[in-house]
Amino acid sequence: MDYKKAGVDIEAGYKSVELMKEHVKKTLRPEVLGGLGGFSGAFSLAKIKEMEEPVLLSGTDGCGTKVKLAMIMDKHDTIGIDAVAMCVNDIACAGGEPLFFLDYIACGKNYPEKIASIVKGVAEGCLQSEAALIGGETAEHPGLMPEDEYDLAGFAVGVCDKKDMITGEDLKAGDVLIGMASSGVHSNGFSLVRKVFEMTKESLDTYYDDLGTTLGEALLAPTRIYVKALKSIKNAGVKVKACSHITGGGFYENIPRMLKDGVKAVVEKDSYPVPPIFTKLAKEGNVDEHAMYNTYNMGIGMIVAVDPADVDKTIEAIKATGDTPYVIGHIEDGEKGVTLC
Repeated sequence: MDYKKAGVDIEAGYKSVELMKEHVKKTLRPEVLGGLGGFSGAFSLAKIKEMEEPVLLSGTDGCGTKVKLAMIMDKHDTIGIDAVAMCVNDIACAGGEPLFFLDYIACGKNYPEKIASIVKGVAEGCLQSEAALIGGETAEHPGLMPEDEYDLAGFAVGVCDKKDMITGEDLKAGDVLIGMASSGVHSNGFSLVRKVFEMTKESLDTYYDDLGTTLGEALLAPTRIYVKALKSIKNAGVKVKACSHITGGGFYENIPRMLKDGVKAVVEKDSYPVPPIFTKLAKEGNVDEHAMYNTYNMGIGMIVAVDPADVDKTIEAIKATGDTPYVIGHIEDGEKGVTLC
């Protein structure tokens, strides 16, 4: 008896590391010390010394049951973008710059090419957010997970000068809400998605005119990363007063998180186009409107609140990064919460 006969292939692990090195290398920043394969990832904090009062920000998350679709479709090169997005968007939402990311892949059996494909997506997410991929772990779990299944999670660290943190403290009535378009369902609500739609390769490969793509491609579209858009707004000289990353819990849970006591957000539902995947999901699953806005991003992945005088500059800064902005509402005095009208 040896480890391989027990279900853990150390040689496959070595091969996975070799295959992923080319993807990891693309993400390295000047601050990264050492290479892949050490016991820890090292990152120089020399640049942080230039800040008045540096604050470290962190985020950890996974992709939920969206990985099930990747497995059914046997497409593994974008799910890593989702893992990165869920972490770095939260950091950017607080005003921070993501510095580095680490991934964790648990699998029933290590298929090196599949693991490398997953990490390729992670590296792409890191490139989009300008974060370095400085380490990770691939854990083989025979007997705990089926051989062809895996799960993916990650952890990111960012930094912000305390004076630049987005806290919502300066929000006031009249401030304008600007939403940035999502790329689709992102990484939340897939347990409901999998109840509404038939989760077979044939079903997911079916093309729909109203979607303009196959169902699987529409659902698996990677989560939009908004790091560059938020950085562009800051570089334009605009002070973002509050910011909300629209993830699990949709509008009703996430928008109040950006508010201080004594103000409420008013969002106009017809101020932007709702992507057809949400219309199809609501219709085929008989999901009522409140539940949709309480579960999904409904086409808006990130919301910023700015002074009315900064609206034009904010919109131009967002467009400059390839994102699509919409004026979707405003702030009013009142009990903390959100009203959709």
